Amino acid sequence: MAKLSSIENNNRRKRMTENKKASRAALKAIIMNKETSFDDRMAAVHKLAEMPRNSSAIRVRNRCILTGRPRGFYRKFGMSRIALRELASAGLLPGVTKASW
Repeated sequence: MAKLSSIENNNRRKRMTENKKASRAALKAIIMNKETSFDDRMAAVHKLAEMPRNSSAIRVRNRCILTGRPRGFYRKFGMSRIALRELASAGLLPGVTKASW
């Protein structure tokens, strides 16, 4: 089980990312538009730089929904390899079977 502070910090980053998504996208659109003036583009760059770092989507870490483990994460299931194996062995994941040959 991961530290609760790490899990909560990651959840806070997810919430902040969702709240600031529209304003970040608007600023990035201004920056990427070559037809806007240089001064407006630089002002948008400075506004984007002043936003909190944790509002960027790249700062969110994929974590297991059961244990909070950050490594060995399977996107398809939303959990780590260890939790996935335990649930699959117990037969709690539909459509997942243990390989045998």
